[in-house]
Amino acid sequence: MNRFPLRARLATTVTALGTALGAFASMGTATAATAQLSGEWAPFTRCPVDAPLMLGADGLARTPQCVVSSSPNGSITLGNTTVVTGRTDLQLGIVQNSDGTSTVVAPPAGAIIADSASVPGGLLGLMCPSGIPAITAICEQLTNSTLNKITATVESVGTPSDFDQSAGVVTGLPIVALPVRIHLENPFLGANCYIGTRTDPIVLRPKNLTYPEFGLSFFKGDGTLADDGEMSRISLTGAAQNDSDFAVPGAAGCGLGVGLIDAAVNLKTGLPSAAGRNSLTLNDTRTYLTGLTAPGTVAPDAGKILARNWNSAVK
Repeated sequence: MNRFPLRARLATTVTALGTALGAFASMGTATAATAQLSGEWAPFTRCPVDAPLMLGADGLARTPQCVVSSSPNGSITLGNTTVVTGRTDLQLGIVQNSDGTSTVVAPPAGAIIADSASVPGGLLGLMCPSGIPAITAICEQLTNSTLNKITATVESVGTPSDFDQSAGVVTGLPIVALPVRIHLENPFLGANCYIGTRTDPIVLRPKNLTYPEFGLSFFKGDGTLADDGEMSRISLTGAAQNDSDFAVPGAAGCGLGVGLIDAAVNLKTGLPSAAGRNSLTLNDTRTYLTGLTAPGTVAPDAGKILARNWNSAVK
């Protein structure tokens, strides 16, 4: 079997999408159902293989694939505030169309999971001191570290879009658009304090800064390595990514019900913040893409077979 066309296609695809997705930085923690998988399937814990678009991919006009991209650390600057990020994990299904376009499929609970992080200085740093009497009263109570601490969580607010496959083989061009909002949590902020909303999200468009190291393996449907395996996995490791062109809207819904904390938070942090004043950087991204080695030979059932293989590797 001649695998070269597949290798070339997968290499281009994963360079375009995988390294870009690794450029996503997070400032919080999110939860979603994950599975433990065996062997070469291990990184793909949340691939949406059972989504209708994935199951319906025939292997000819539409080819299904799974992508995961993670980073151990990085940083994100929004206005006047910089937060050091922890581990991020982004997973998607991709349907490669025969016309050269791609359709992105997010897992049911969202594409992104990330370690939690604390905003430097907590609430004191975010809005104190203040000339607003109600805010001053809050500031005077913030000697307690529990009351002062702010956790920030990045949440997906839509399916990624604008995927540009050709941008992945060069540096400096946006590869995919990732719409997110940031949930700020603290007793004084209430339950609905967000930077960005579903209708006005922060949209990250990561670009390659460096190129990753390339690896290729073949494996059986259950994840066992095999030179003649029906599955292929490409690994891209060690890349650095950045986006310094995204805009950030102001915080909204933050405590007291009348917007007083919104104003204090936005004034101290410099939000809203125009494009060019914010930055995202992730280090040492690790990206993996997998798909059927010869999807056309199992048409029209490529999506169903990919899902069957993924489920067979679940521990």
